[in-house]
Amino acid sequence: MVGVDVGGTFTDIFVLNETDGTAHVGKVPTSRPDQSSGFLASITGLVPDMGDIAVVVHGTTAGTNALLERKGARIGVICTQGLRDVLEMRRRDRPRTWGLRGEFEPIVDRRDRLEVPERTLADGSIRTAVDLDAVRKAAEQLREEGCAAVAILFANAYANTENEDLAVKAVRDIWPDEHVSCSSEILPEIREFERFSTTALNAYLQPEISGYLGRLEDALTKGGFDGEFMVVQSNGGVMDAQTACHLPVRTALSGPAAGVIAAAYIAGSAGYDNVITGDMGGTSFDVSLIAEGKSMLAPQTSIDFGMVVRTPMIEITTIGAGGGSIAWVDKGGLLNIGPQSAGSDPGPVAYGFGNDRPTVTDANIVLGRIDPENPIGGKLERLDVEAAGRAIEAHVGTPLGLSRIEAAEAILRVANSRMAGALRLVSVERGFDPKRFAFMPFGGGGALHAGAMLAEVGIARAVIPRYPGVTSALGSVIADMRQDFVRTVNVLLSALDADHLCDIMQGHIDDGLAMLDAAKTKFDARETTFELDMAYIGQTHTLSVPIPVAVKDGRARPPTRDQIAEAFDEVYAQTFGRLLPNGIRRILNLRSAITGKRPKFDLTTLAPKNTNPAKPKHTRKVHFGDAWFDTAIYDRLELPVDTIIKGPAILEQPDTTVLIEPGLQGRVDHLGNTIVEKTKGGS
Repeated sequence: MVGVDVGGTFTDIFVLNETDGTAHVGKVPTSRPDQSSGFLASITGLVPDMGDIAVVVHGTTAGTNALLERKGARIGVICTQGLRDVLEMRRRDRPRTWGLRGEFEPIVDRRDRLEVPERTLADGSIRTAVDLDAVRKAAEQLREEGCAAVAILFANAYANTENEDLAVKAVRDIWPDEHVSCSSEILPEIREFERFSTTALNAYLQPEISGYLGRLEDALTKGGFDGEFMVVQSNGGVMDAQTACHLPVRTALSGPAAGVIAAAYIAGSAGYDNVITGDMGGTSFDVSLIAEGKSMLAPQTSIDFGMVVRTPMIEITTIGAGGGSIAWVDKGGLLNIGPQSAGSDPGPVAYGFGNDRPTVTDANIVLGRIDPENPIGGKLERLDVEAAGRAIEAHVGTPLGLSRIEAAEAILRVANSRMAGALRLVSVERGFDPKRFAFMPFGGGGALHAGAMLAEVGIARAVIPRYPGVTSALGSVIADMRQDFVRTVNVLLSALDADHLCDIMQGHIDDGLAMLDAAKTKFDARETTFELDMAYIGQTHTLSVPIPVAVKDGRARPPTRDQIAEAFDEVYAQTFGRLLPNGIRRILNLRSAITGKRPKFDLTTLAPKNTNPAKPKHTRKVHFGDAWFDTAIYDRLELPVDTIIKGPAILEQPDTTVLIEPGLQGRVDHLGNTIVEKTKGGS
C-alpha cells in the first residue's frame, strides 16, 4: 500500500508492505508546474515495480492551490433569471471588517453568467418550466466563448430537481466533455449562496483536477500498476479517483486532512486522545484539534474570502508560517513572517536556487538547528549557511539594528508567536484547555518548533511521530473510505413524516454501500451515521444532532419523533446551557455518512529494533535564546525504546529534524514516537 502526499515544497511517500509489516518512507521535491512527475518519481524511488502495488492513495493540495491562486478553469454559469449576481453578492459580507474598502472578484466573470427562464418555488412546485431552448443557446454561447466547464444553478433545486435535471441533460448532450456541474447533484441543500458557490467552485476545479488525476492514472497504468487509485477527501475519508474527478471540490483540504487522520491514530495508539496537531510544511502551518480521539468536522469552510465550500471538512486553521515563509520588515519597522513563501522553487536562500529573501528555514540553519551537510529531501548535497546569514542580515538585521544571530532569533520568535496563536485559536478560543492536550508536530519543519509551542501555549508535552515528515502520506494509507450525503427536509419536528425520512436515509445507505461494494479494498467493518441539522423555529443557525438509527442488513429503522426531540434537547442544552420554553423544534437537513473501515496496521512495526545504548554521532554549536550551546546530535531512528535524551539535543532523520531545547527531554515510547516534555524539576 502506498500513500503519497503532494505539498507545496515536498512530495512525501509512505510505503507499507502488508506481507511482512515493514514500512519505508521517501521525500522528493514537488515538481512544478505539473505535480504528477514528482508524484511518480516518489513512488518509483521506493517501489521500482508498480505491479507490486495494491493500492495508491493520494493526498493532494492541487485543488487548494488552484483556489487560493485562482488558477482554475474559465467556467460559465447557467442560472435562474434574476440570480445572475448571487455569487458576487454572497452574504453581504466584506473582505475587511472596518471601512468601506475591499474588492471581491467572483471566479466567474459576469459575462459568463447567463440567465434562463425557469422557476421552482420553495415548496417544490414548479411555477415556470425551464426553457430548454434558452438553456441550449446559453451552453453553446459559453462553449464558443472558451469556457471549459459549466455550472447549472437553479433556484430551490434542492426542493425539486425536475427543472435542473432537464437543463443538465440538455447541456450534457451538447457539451464536449463531462465538465458539467449541477447544484442538486453537488449540494441538494437549502441556502442559495452556499449551494451556488460550492457548485461553481466544483466546476472551476473539474478540468484541472480531472486532468491531473487522469495523467496520474495513465502514468501509473503504463508503469504496470493495476491496483486501486484513491484520493483523500477533505473529511478525512478516501474516494475513488472517478468520484474525485466528478466532485473535485471535496479535495479542497485533502493533504492536511490526511495528516490529521494519521495524527489521531498515532496519538490514540500512544495513549493520547486529546491532541492539537501542527503540520508545518514549506508554505503553511496547518493546525487542527482532536478531542476524545475524534477530529472536528465543519459543515463548511471558506478557502479564501467569498469562496465558500459547503461540504464536511476536518476543521483546519492555516497560516502562512512554513519553513519557506519569507521574513520581511514593513514600512513601520515591524518584522513579519509570510504569507509569501519561497516554496520548493527557488526555496530558502540556503538552497542556492536564486532566492535572496530570508525564510524561517534560513533562520534555523544560521542558528545551527539544521545540519547544512545533510539537508532533507535528497535534492541538495549541502546548504549555504553564509548566503542565508547574509540575507537575514540584509533584510532583517540591518533594518532593525540587529546582529545576524539576533535577527535569526527574532525571525523564529515571530514565527513561533504566529504558530502559537493558531494553536490558541483552535483550543482556548473554543473552550478547550490546552493543558489537557498534547501537541503533535509533523511535516518537515514542525518538530523544530515543538519546544516553543510548549512554552508559549502551556501544553504539557509534544508527541513527535516516528516519521513526522511523511505523516500525511501515512494518513493516506490508513484513512477509511467515506461518502457523505445531505438532503434538505425543512419540516417541523411535530409534522415529520417518518416514512419519508426513512426513504431518504435508505437512498443514502444504498448509494453509500454501492460505493463500498465497487471498491477493491477490503473493509474490517461498515459504519453508517446520521445527523439532523436542527434549530428552534425563528433561529437561523442550526445544531448538528446525532440521531440513533438502527441499520440491519442494509435497511434503516429511523428514530421516533420523541427520540429526535430528546437528542436535540441534549445537544442544545450542552451547547447553550438551557432549553427554550415552549420552543418549536425544526429539522432543516439530514446528513448521512457511510464509512468503510479500512484495515489498520500495527504501529509497533515502526518501532526501533535497535537495543544498543544511545550514543551521539557528534556535537555542534547550536544557538538557543542568547547563547551558543554544545549540542549532542543523535540518529533518531536508531534510538532504542525507553531512551531518554536531555536537551539541548538534536535528533536527525531523513525526513525531519527534532529539536530538544534546554530544560526539555525526549523519551522514546514503545511505538518509536518521541515524547518531549519538561525535565523533572523543570530544569
